[in-house]
Amino acid sequence: QVQLVESGGGLVQPGGSLRLSCGASGIIFSIYTMSWYRQAPGKQREVVVGITSGGRTNYADSVKGRFTISRDNAKNMVYLQMNSLNPEDTAVYYCNAVQGPGPQGRYEYWGQGTQVTVSS
Repeated sequence: QVQLVESGGGLVQPGGSLRLSCGASGIIFSIYTMSWYRQAPGKQREVVVGITSGGRTNYADSVKGRFTISRDNAKNMVYLQMNSLNPEDTAVYYCNAVQGPGPQGRYEYWGQGTQVTVSS
């Protein structure tokens, strides 16, 4: 059974920082591209940043220079360090794992989400 479990969300003041974590089980973590998505109230879910199995990253323009993704394959963990947060970053943040498409197909999994609220 595949599980992605996020943690680290909460309430933070504008300009503050948070670190999200996502632990994966049930998959060969090292071969998956891991991403963080977010969904604000009334808006579509959007990709924030992804990191490939090889460590290449791709950030949304809105978070470049403020957010940093990292992964620890030994611990099956992916992290999102979020700095200089502003109210527009308020959303539910989701962890995503994708592998493929390959000979066995494409596999995609989602976490349950963690709420990040930026407010004074």
